[in-house]
Amino acid sequence: MTPGAERGTAATAGTAATAGTALRADAARNRARVLRVAREQVAAGDDSLQLNAIARLAGVGVGTVYRHFPNRHALVEALSVERFRALVDEARAAAAEEGPRAGLHRLLRFALDRLSDDPGFAAVLESVSDAEARTSELRAELDGAVAELLDRARRAGVIRPDIEADDVRRLLCGIDHAVRSGESGPRYVEIYLDVLLEGLRPPR
Repeated sequence: MTPGAERGTAATAGTAATAGTALRADAARNRARVLRVAREQVAAGDDSLQLNAIARLAGVGVGTVYRHFPNRHALVEALSVERFRALVDEARAAAAEEGPRAGLHRLLRFALDRLSDDPGFAAVLESVSDAEARTSELRAELDGAVAELLDRARRAGVIRPDIEADDVRRLLCGIDHAVRSGESGPRYVEIYLDVLLEGLRPPR
């Protein structure tokens, strides 16, 4: 290859790399814009999160939104990352509590508060499948922290031996549904939480 050809090939490769970087940056900006608009819609009381409407409000094409979020659930998952991260952190802190039963109560109360505040996060937590890899990673981290807490509680003899992390998650979602289906308020959350904690005790 001649020196001129080498320079031409290098220049072409550099241009392609620059274009690829620009495209990735543009895609990241579009994703951030869509998420910002979606958060604003939820904050304003509209949790329908219709992708066509969000595309219009974000000033991007509908195809752009669907490339990042193929359906509404994927968008809700992306909006729930911070909530999920906070729940994982709380589960780890609860697992480190000196008393495992106190740690379990702490975690369940924290989770119920977050679920009642955010129906979208509740839907993500109870879903049987994840649309985004980040959600799957956080779910695995949460299950690991809860499993550690349950192992300590079993060794201390304060919960029944046949309860696993996934059972706790499903029971929490069930209580959240129960609270939403009737009169809401701290009193009902505490009643249902007490019932759950009693049900987790070893059989007498």
